[in-house]
Amino acid sequence: MQVMKPGDGRGTLYIVATPIGNLEDMSSRAVSVLSSVAVIAAEDTRHSGRLLQHLGISKPLIALHDHNERGRVQSIVEQLLAGEDVALISDAGTPLISDPGYVLVREVRAEGLRVSPIPGPCALVAALSAAGLPTDRFLFVGFLPAKRTGRRTALDEIRKEVATLVFYESPHRIQATVADIADVMGAQREVVLGREITKTFETFYSGGAADVHAALMEDPHGNRGEFVVVVRGAEKAASDLMAGELNVDTLLSLLMAELPIKKAAKIASELTGMSKNELYQRALGLKEG
Repeated sequence: MQVMKPGDGRGTLYIVATPIGNLEDMSSRAVSVLSSVAVIAAEDTRHSGRLLQHLGISKPLIALHDHNERGRVQSIVEQLLAGEDVALISDAGTPLISDPGYVLVREVRAEGLRVSPIPGPCALVAALSAAGLPTDRFLFVGFLPAKRTGRRTALDEIRKEVATLVFYESPHRIQATVADIADVMGAQREVVLGREITKTFETFYSGGAADVHAALMEDPHGNRGEFVVVVRGAEKAASDLMAGELNVDTLLSLLMAELPIKKAAKIASELTGMSKNELYQRALGLKEG
């Protein structure tokens, strides 16, 4: 067991949140810490250099990103052991949230050194706070796979999750991703997109997945900027229904008695949140059986 407290003569690693768009969101405490440390580890030193210049802070910068993090750890640990404080920042928001820093923080803690968070902006928290979806339980997924097959598989794995889902997406994939949400999770699954949060052109899109996709396609700026995707979790009743094989088959059988297979699968998908294609294949099997 470790108990890490200040005042032991060794340095502290500060995890400092920085603005996700609006520079006025930089806290005075964060500025104070960045001004006092011996060195600042940054994901992109050129990007962070501009922020520090804006803040009037002149400190040595070292690059720490996905490709060099393991190689940087030892030198930072040595600085901390020598009594120097170090700050870690990412390009925007809170470090380690889909950004580098996990390896460093874990190794610093393993050495018994102090790690202190300086909280501030975080895109996923900002989006959740404004989405109007349940926040008592949520699952942050990070970035979905870039390729369509992997992305749809990932969505299929979490479609039964009752917690609100949050993930990040790039502008050139956002339209395809929302289309996949509509297809895999159901056209009526509620989605809220936050685009360019805290920036000049901040925009929120909300509604059923199919409607949000249509709005993105119609908006000339619908594939520009940084996106946070918030998706309502599956209804508890629907989740229970999906868990029962007999119940889903019964639902499909009842629907097929009155409707064509394709229409029955579509309605069953909207009721259960299950994949429309999966239900269609299941309905075909039931009919052939």
